[in-house]
Amino acid sequence: MQIALYGATGNAGSRILTELLSRGHQVTAIVRDPSKLTPQAELTVVQGDLDSTAGVVARIKGADAVVSAYGPPAADTDKLLTVTQILIDAVKEAGKARLLIVGGAGTLEVAPGVTVIESGHLPAEWMPIAVSHAKVLEMARKSDINWTYFSPAGFFVPGERTGKFRLGKDALIANEKGDSRISLEDYAIALVDELEKPQHERERFTIGY
Repeated sequence: MQIALYGATGNAGSRILTELLSRGHQVTAIVRDPSKLTPQAELTVVQGDLDSTAGVVARIKGADAVVSAYGPPAADTDKLLTVTQILIDAVKEAGKARLLIVGGAGTLEVAPGVTVIESGHLPAEWMPIAVSHAKVLEMARKSDINWTYFSPAGFFVPGERTGKFRLGKDALIANEKGDSRISLEDYAIALVDELEKPQHERERFTIGY
């Protein structure tokens, strides 16, 4: 597949890039600083940002899917909303492409009708990005493109590539001790699985151990 990837040098994006390349996909990584990546047989590195729909359309031309692993500045998490709207508009204009968003866990339910955000257990410093991601999910749901929003577990951290995990839809996945966790590496496996064999078009899904 031809994949356009934003955020390829970040924590999640770098693992997604590695997973895509390991499976032989053709990846165009759109980054602000191309010197951070080395082009190779299946990887094209393009300088670009997410400031305009026209710019994104030009860079995702020919892609089967667009993956956004964009992370907003900590001081302005709502920049995520602007970026997402540009991506939605660009994917719509591009025509055939699908948008897959690396999402957040804040909107997952910890009890029927009660989300992580509403539970009162989310640390205050994580609330801004969680709320911004909640708005992004609503933006995707209201759009008319082919989108998928992939929520990680509560703790989304570097770790091992085990290939052993559980998938769900709207409920936070936790183990028998109540820990909700997934490695960046295993998340990348599930994301690329979804690209290769779509199971969650126009919906959100999640992952955990």
